[in-house]
Amino acid sequence: MESKNPVFSRSRQQAGGWAGPAPSPDQLQNMYDAPSYTAPARPASRAMTIDDVVVRGFMTLGVLVVAAGAAWYLEVPIGVAVVSAIIALVLGLVASFKMSTNPALILSYAVFEGVFLGAFSSVMEARTGGIVLQAILGTALAFGGVLTVYSLRVIRVTPKLVKFVVAAGVAAIGLMLVNLLAGLFLPGGLGLRTDSGIGIAFSALMILLGCFFLLLDFDSIEQGVKQGAPEKFAWQCAFGLTLSLVWIYLEVLRFVSYFTSSD
Repeated sequence: MESKNPVFSRSRQQAGGWAGPAPSPDQLQNMYDAPSYTAPARPASRAMTIDDVVVRGFMTLGVLVVAAGAAWYLEVPIGVAVVSAIIALVLGLVASFKMSTNPALILSYAVFEGVFLGAFSSVMEARTGGIVLQAILGTALAFGGVLTVYSLRVIRVTPKLVKFVVAAGVAAIGLMLVNLLAGLFLPGGLGLRTDSGIGIAFSALMILLGCFFLLLDFDSIEQGVKQGAPEKFAWQCAFGLTLSLVWIYLEVLRFVSYFTSSD
């Protein structure tokens, strides 16, 4: 007897549709080889923006400034400052050559560099009052000036300019190392870090070189944004900016010290 229940009637009508032809051996093999589940697709990484660089730059510089302030307030011994400088140098070299985007590595560099800067700045301030403020203002002016020059395209960053700046940086570091070694045998070494005409000229050139490194940093940020670099690359950009600003600050601090005294 045929049921008049519409559910049963529909089920009976669909039964013929469910009973299709038997699958072939190849179809069975494909069904067996197919995965039982599909892994969820990973979201694509977001491209870097200028805001990402600004935020991470403030974070890195903020950590450095806090560490420097703590070292100044706690009167960290110069021996500890030297050890911190060596650790910061190692971390900085690792971050530079590996093009690291690891926040822990970059912020650790900022901490140790900050401890050194705080202790060194405290010593310089004790010798010449107000010199640290002058160096900070000089660094800020250099940053603003280079940013203006880059924005107005007064100087265009080309591959040739990049090679020249990098070569000049390597040569400058080499000269400083030679001067340091010469200082073990001759008073003042080569005179690159003395209160003399050579020392003043060398410091001025080092400030100019730091500004060119800052110019390369701005270009790297702009190119990264244009080419859709991943968001994490903002950490490397922030590290580069911090490195250049530290270079300029130390050189301005030394340069100002040649023209000031504690009298």
